[in-house]
Amino acid sequence: MIRPSGLARHGCHETLMRRGDALGMVDSVSRLHAAVLAARSRDPAFSRTAKLLGEGMPKMAKKVAEEAVEVGLEAVQGDRRRTILESADLIYNLVVLWSEIGIAPDDVWREIDRREQLYGIAEKLPKGRPIKLAQPIDVG
Repeated sequence: MIRPSGLARHGCHETLMRRGDALGMVDSVSRLHAAVLAARSRDPAFSRTAKLLGEGMPKMAKKVAEEAVEVGLEAVQGDRRRTILESADLIYNLVVLWSEIGIAPDDVWREIDRREQLYGIAEKLPKGRPIKLAQPIDVG
C-alpha cells in the first residue's frame, strides 16, 4: 500500500518509494509472478514463458544460474547498464522457477523481513546455522 508520506508498507518493513513509482519492486515482482502463473495456460509456440515452464525444472534452474553468472560478469566489467539488464533477466527467471515450486514473492519477502529482524537488512544469514523459516512450508 502506498501511503501519502511516500512510504510503502509491505510485511513488517517499510520501503521508501518515490511518488509516481509504479508501486515499487515488491509490486513489480508480484505482478511478474501473476503474469508467469497466467502464462501456464498459454500456447508455448507463442509464449516464451509457457515454453520455459514446459521445459521443466532443470531448464529453469539452468536459466537462473546462467543469468546470475551474467550479472556477475557484467558487474566485474563495470558495465552498469548491462548489469541492470541482466539483473532483470535474473529476476524474471527466478520468478519462473519460484512459480514452478509454489513459491510466491510474499514467501521470500517474509524471509527477508525475518532476517532483517534477526541480523539487520544488509546481512546475509550466517552459514552453518539451522534455518528456521518465518512460516512452515506446506509440502502437501
